[in-house]
Amino acid sequence: MTLFLGAVRLALSAIVRNKLRAALTVLGILIGVTAVVMVTALAGGASASVGDQIDSFASNALFINPESVQQSGVRAKTLGRLTEGDGRAIAREAVSVTHVAPWLSTTGQVVAGDRNVATLLVGTTTSYFPVRRFRIAKGEAWTEADESVKSKVCVIGQTVADKLFGDLDPVGRTIRVGSSPFRVIGTLEAKGNSPFGEDQDDRILMPIGSFRGRVMSTSPGRVDMLLASASSEETATRAQAQVTSILRQRHRIPDGRESDFKVNTQSEMREAQRAIAEVLSSLLLSVAAVSLVVGGIGVMNIMLVSVAERTREIGIRLSIGARERDILVQFLVEAVVLSLAGGVLGIVVGSAATLGLGHALGWNATPTPTAIAVAAATSAVIGVVFGFLPARRAAALDPIEALRTE
Repeated sequence: MTLFLGAVRLALSAIVRNKLRAALTVLGILIGVTAVVMVTALAGGASASVGDQIDSFASNALFINPESVQQSGVRAKTLGRLTEGDGRAIAREAVSVTHVAPWLSTTGQVVAGDRNVATLLVGTTTSYFPVRRFRIAKGEAWTEADESVKSKVCVIGQTVADKLFGDLDPVGRTIRVGSSPFRVIGTLEAKGNSPFGEDQDDRILMPIGSFRGRVMSTSPGRVDMLLASASSEETATRAQAQVTSILRQRHRIPDGRESDFKVNTQSEMREAQRAIAEVLSSLLLSVAAVSLVVGGIGVMNIMLVSVAERTREIGIRLSIGARERDILVQFLVEAVVLSLAGGVLGIVVGSAATLGLGHALGWNATPTPTAIAVAAATSAVIGVVFGFLPARRAAALDPIEALRTE
């Protein structure tokens, strides 16, 4: 213990005598540790933010899409294999599914007065609102009666409302889609961008029968996609199996043959996002690790210079009874102190920068105690690893040769 305390006192004394050199050494470690803290915290914040976006995108959703199948040795995409009847069968028979909504869409020009915009036009049913977690901000959604008689009514997103009507209340006003007038009966609450960068407020929703009859003609009952909502996150996998079984039976697909549809769950989207985030985080951590290695090389170079400059001092200490171990510990402690100082400052700077960036980006990016502990331990290890060679060289000096050094 006495040896260690004496080594710490000598190390601090040497650092104080060479303030500029010590500051430059600390700077290298500071940059590396700052990078590690920021990358770890921001990666976690970004992953959580995207996860929240996926959760707000839909409610335990299942995305049912047509899938290409093998036909006469040629792989061609089968169109028209999903129908509104499929959706009704899923809603009726799948006990783990709460809502099913058909989806037809196209991009079209919409006119209101002297203004017009190009936007996404969607034909669906009222089940779409709970599946996609859309809420009505003003007015109301259409009813089942509107769906039955194919009423020319619609609900518009906030982006469309702003572009077409500005500050005016759009509810009750008429827009023209193609050659057909539609009455706006409601506006959607703003949701912002989806996890895929899509503006979720730039759309117009209408009954699917009205869409098929007046916007885009399709074969009877055909849909581009079916959206379903599992009763809970825990039952999503069970709901996926139920939907698959129902559709394979309805499409008369024999055992062993591939399905002409694909059912993806929202949890699969979340897992894919998490995998991407982990890969990006690993790449960024690799860059931060390079910064730490560069800082460690800086520590080693400075310590080698320090040994060369203090050769005579080392010779005097050895000649009056200091052991090689004493010299080794002295220089090793000096390297560790420099590295730890850089690590502590790096943690402070990295935490402050992370909190600032997280606030600016709207992420919950907070350095975790684990990341801070790992950063501190890493800086100490760097001091030991990169300080050992200079310390060993100092301890191995011949006292007589060292005393001859000017």
